[in-house]
Amino acid sequence: MADGNSLRRKLAIASWSGPSEGNIYGKVTVDAGPALEYLAHVEDTTGEKVTVTHLVGKAVGEALAKEPSLNGYLRLGRYERHDEVALAFLVSMPDGSDLAKAKVRRIDEKSVAEIARDLRERAERLRAGEDDDWERSKGVVRLLPTFLLRPLLWFVGLLSSSFGVEAKGLGIEPFPFGSAIVTSVGMFGLDEAWVPPTPFARVPLYVLIGAVTERPVVVDGAVEVRPQLTITATVDHRFIDGFQGGVLAAEFRRVFQDPWSLDGLDGPPARKATA
Repeated sequence: MADGNSLRRKLAIASWSGPSEGNIYGKVTVDAGPALEYLAHVEDTTGEKVTVTHLVGKAVGEALAKEPSLNGYLRLGRYERHDEVALAFLVSMPDGSDLAKAKVRRIDEKSVAEIARDLRERAERLRAGEDDDWERSKGVVRLLPTFLLRPLLWFVGLLSSSFGVEAKGLGIEPFPFGSAIVTSVGMFGLDEAWVPPTPFARVPLYVLIGAVTERPVVVDGAVEVRPQLTITATVDHRFIDGFQGGVLAAEFRRVFQDPWSLDGLDGPPARKATA
């Protein structure tokens, strides 16, 4: 059973405040049929367990690479670009007791299978207690009372996520969350939800993945039942306006309509062979 006073809850309490920044909320619903077919193919050919979460992460990475104004951070009131595209995925610890983050670097340069492997290996280390940074950060959070943890989180977030400072003693790496945080509630049976911003992460984009559900949709003028997926985004208005949001939505639609293009294919190999 999850601990009611988990580290995740303590961090949430310490970092919470009333809304003070302008955020934009948006969602896109896509047909998940081609994606599910593609993911089954990747799993069959690579042996790596791949999910919709890995594909969404790839789509976010592609969008950030195409629109550099999304792939950055604020330092002393100025926008700075990251040298690479990196995303943080939230990982549920055993029995739901806590959440940890696993960062995938240069995600735009990796295949879906490579993203899945990186996340699996990092999650295994986290859950086995073998991730030194996570273990050190847990110790600090456990020791400090909430009223001291709040200013420490703000200060560490400023150093690590705005100046790229490394703090090994606290288990903090430079830009620990990259440019975006990706998480999922689909495994809990929720169709959609919205990610609340995490102030100390200092990222402009939070992406949440809902459950794939069968819904009636209109296809070529006729009603069909198709697997649908809703993806929501919480975005910092200082980084993103309508244009950048459109780039993000368009990339999601492109990847889910034609995931085979990620591997340089025209479509499913079996379909091409029988054409």
